[in-house]
Amino acid sequence: MTATKRVRLSPEARRAQLIELGVEMLATRRLDELSVELIAQTAGISRGLLFHYFSSKQDFHVEVARAAAAAMIERTEPDTSLPPVEALRGALSRFIDYVEENPDNYKSLVRGAASADLEMRAIFDHTRATMAQRVIDVIGELGLELSDRAVLAVHGWVAYVEECVIRWTESRTFGREQLLEMLTKSLPAVALSASDDEVGTLVSILTAHTAIGG
Repeated sequence: MTATKRVRLSPEARRAQLIELGVEMLATRRLDELSVELIAQTAGISRGLLFHYFSSKQDFHVEVARAAAAAMIERTEPDTSLPPVEALRGALSRFIDYVEENPDNYKSLVRGAASADLEMRAIFDHTRATMAQRVIDVIGELGLELSDRAVLAVHGWVAYVEECVIRWTESRTFGREQLLEMLTKSLPAVALSASDDEVGTLVSILTAHTAIGG
């Protein structure tokens, strides 16, 4: 990545540019390896000027993580024009694509959950909660209202999906379609652990669908 000629930008535009560069660099390195020196050089500004827009290196990293999480959430938005189960499967497929293309980027977000920095943990928690709520919304489209236990099961399923996809990108001991099938089928299995009547109905609907039960 080569340095660009310095261009005069508004403070808001320069800050957005620096965050965007940081997100781009996450495709090939972990968040804790993100160099403010390289960011400044690429943007055509001094290292000191970068800290005019961010109070510290950690502040910069938090904003990059926030932007990366937002990009992932936007990319994996379910297609509401599709039937609920197909929308869920499509969102899962795009999530796998995202992690495949940005393995270090996503692992940086996951590691943020273990960070002592409360802002980093909040970003990760919000990301996971958004993904879980999407599943709950898809289930709602089927006319079902989940109990508190079933909602908890869905949140646990999101964590399961994350771990499986990250490990799969590292090993690839079986095919992508097999991974997608496993993850999709696992939702009714996990939800069934809540053992409420409405979850039993959900399992019947999901497993009867050819995309899952085939």
